This record gives sequence, structure tokens and C-alpha cells, in this order.
Amino acid sequence: MIEGVSLKELITHADERGFFREVIRSTDEFFSAGFGQLSHSLVYGGVVKAWHAHKYQTQWNYIISGLLKAVLYDLRTDSSTMGKKMEFLVGDHQPVLAYCFPPGVLHGYRCIDGPAHVIYVTSGVYDLADEVRLPHNDPSIGYDWRKGMEIR
Repeated sequence: MIEGVSLKELITHADERGFFREVIRSTDEFFSAGFGQLSHSLVYGGVVKAWHAHKYQTQWNYIISGLLKAVLYDLRTDSSTMGKKMEFLVGDHQPVLAYCFPPGVLHGYRCIDGPAHVIYVTSGVYDLADEVRLPHNDPSIGYDWRKGMEIR
């Protein structure tokens, strides 16, 4: 686990009509940084989107459909988990969850089965000065996005 990262298991109420699932409540400790913006991203199968972080904002992700291999990397020099990576599958046929990461934690994902629809909330609105971006193959992270390609 990376310091400050949260995984929230979601409860699904299903019947013959479909289902209902709460993702985030304003009263959740998980959501204590507050609301700034809600966004929707479509990711095609095989695509890698990495690396991205915020300097000031917290972000929450929820995968509506598709399957992603999510990877988080702690860039924060003042963190007890600096330099640690965290990997997990999220989306179809996985435990239903939303995940949250604080400022200074890079995130990325590879779409294993898509297209995938990702809803994400940030604690502030888009601000270019808040953005941290590194290439998916940045040598300082040394992550191989081809690893586990047999997952399908």
C-alpha cells in the first residue's frame, strides 16, 4: 500500500431490473478533500495512459466498464512509501471499488479489456500548474507496461 492511497469497496444492490451502486458520498472519509470536478475518460483496449499526478489535488477513480491494470507510484520525497509502486486490476469481473490517491502520487493504467469508461473526481478544477506528467516509459520509474499482457 502507498501512504494516503485508499481503496473503497462498493456495495451493489441488484435485482431483476438492474442495480444501484453508490460510489462516493460527501460524508465519506474517503472523500474528505472535497469536490472540484467530475470527468469521464474513454480508454481503448491495449492503450496505456501514464504517468500523471497532481501537485495539489486529490483524485478518485471509478471504472464503469472495461478492465484496467492500474498502477500507482509514490513521487513524494516526504512520504514513508516514496518510490513504492502499487498495482491492481479494476473494472469488469473484479471486486467493485473506487480508488483515491493524494497529490504527488503518479497514476497510470493499461486497458486490458476495452473500451473502458473511467469516471474520476478531482478535489479542484483543471489547472495546468497542478499537472505532473511523465512518459509511460520513464526510466526513473522503470515500469514495464507489457508485464502481464497474458491477462485477458
